Amino acid sequence: MGDDHSSARPLRADARRNRERVLQIAQEALASDGLTISFDEIARRAGFGVGTVYRHFPTKEALFEAVLLGRIERFVADARALATAEDAGKAFFGWFARVTEQAVANQALCDMLESGSVLRPGSTLEDDFTAALGRLLTRAQRVGAVRADLTAHDVRDLLRGCLTAERRARTRDGRTRMADVICDGMRARTS
Repeated sequence: MGDDHSSARPLRADARRNRERVLQIAQEALASDGLTISFDEIARRAGFGVGTVYRHFPTKEALFEAVLLGRIERFVADARALATAEDAGKAFFGWFARVTEQAVANQALCDMLESGSVLRPGSTLEDDFTAALGRLLTRAQRVGAVRADLTAHDVRDLLRGCLTAERRARTRDGRTRMADVICDGMRARTS
């Protein structure tokens, strides 16, 4: 993840609190300002000197990756939790809509998901994301809620496209309807 403190000795309680504070402020700053926010500004908002930020995250990219990958890991966890939901169609479409809503509200997360820079083919997170999405999709297809010709990769591409369309629609007229349109297109058609 770019933040390799797992092999280091455990952090003292105050250092752990400082790290969590930096992550919290970075998450808020990335959501509102996107990837353009500076290390200095994050440190200022957190109430620390920039050295404190650098102690935990040697580069701006490492900090951003820690924040954003954590969010995507939560999307994976949510998909896994929904894998046994009673209503497989509702679980699939609800997850897709929630991911879209949460990503569009976070400028940096949306940028990373749209570009595909986080979910690189062959990465563990990419595999986990695709597998969790695939389970939701397969269950929804089995009950006839989702078109049978879609793959998890198709849905991931539709998600990226939906993020772009949703952001443009919001800047144009403030309405949020693209996820509904994409979900309607993924629904199985009855004869």
